[in-house]
Amino acid sequence: MLNAPFRVAPFFRTRPWGARDLSPWYDYKVSQSPDVEPIGEVWLTGDQCVVETGACAGMTLDQATRANAVDLLGAGHANGAQFPLLMKVLFPREKLSVQVHPDDVMAQKYGEPRGKTECWYALDAEEGAKVALGMKPGSTPETVASAIQSHTLEGMLDWLPVHKGDMFFVDAGTVHAIGPGSVLLETQQNSDATYRLYDYGRPRELHLDKSFEAMRMQTGAGRVPSTIDGDGAEILLASKYFRVERIRFFDGAARKRLDAVQMLFCAVGGLVIDGEGFAPVRLERGQLAVIPASCGNWRLQAEAGSEAIRAIAC
Repeated sequence: MLNAPFRVAPFFRTRPWGARDLSPWYDYKVSQSPDVEPIGEVWLTGDQCVVETGACAGMTLDQATRANAVDLLGAGHANGAQFPLLMKVLFPREKLSVQVHPDDVMAQKYGEPRGKTECWYALDAEEGAKVALGMKPGSTPETVASAIQSHTLEGMLDWLPVHKGDMFFVDAGTVHAIGPGSVLLETQQNSDATYRLYDYGRPRELHLDKSFEAMRMQTGAGRVPSTIDGDGAEILLASKYFRVERIRFFDGAARKRLDAVQMLFCAVGGLVIDGEGFAPVRLERGQLAVIPASCGNWRLQAEAGSEAIRAIAC
């Protein structure tokens, strides 16, 4: 049985808009040579990420999931036998292309297992950092198409400032983009279904037909205020696919078993996950542990001032 928490090694993905120095989050630097692409995304629960600790150490997360679907994911997600959520840290140093993601129905129409709803939590942000979520009021598919042709779409986007600690919801169908200057923790459905609508004149392929099919003029996207539930948890976002919480106060209380897989990301300081029947799992800043659905009660021990982000698959 896979019923104990385990740490997952990050997987570094090159992107043309990324960073060459990931400190202080990761001890990872890339050559300044223009022939070497910078790192834009650090995948924390990608299928190819390697399990670092526990019974499945050395396996990829995909291999561990397929071999232990019920224990790891719980009965609600075991049929797909794929890890349900992809968490990653984004390091944008240039503007990302304007994109839109399909919902489940559209994705499955084109042979994908699921759509892509996501959220962004701002781990850090420089002055002037911003993201675009949706179109300005009055926009129509016709005006969007015209703005793409005239290279003016950027001005039609609804740009929002980003501050450290902000949470943004990006539901499927939302036209969106990310500007430079922030470090974002993204939680999303485990899908790579992305359609590029506009790229500021850069010579990359656009997916206009599917973008317009997926695009919705009004969505639920935007900045989300945190709330406190009846158990005192600080909820950053609760959606159909995931719940994301921020943990800042560590009282040593046991956290009960859930019939759902959980992910715990160390955003500040250092954490230790312990409990009966398994070896403690230590997390430093930028590291993530997976807590299987079959795991019993567990506790968090933390250094003063630490902060954890917990995501729960719904």
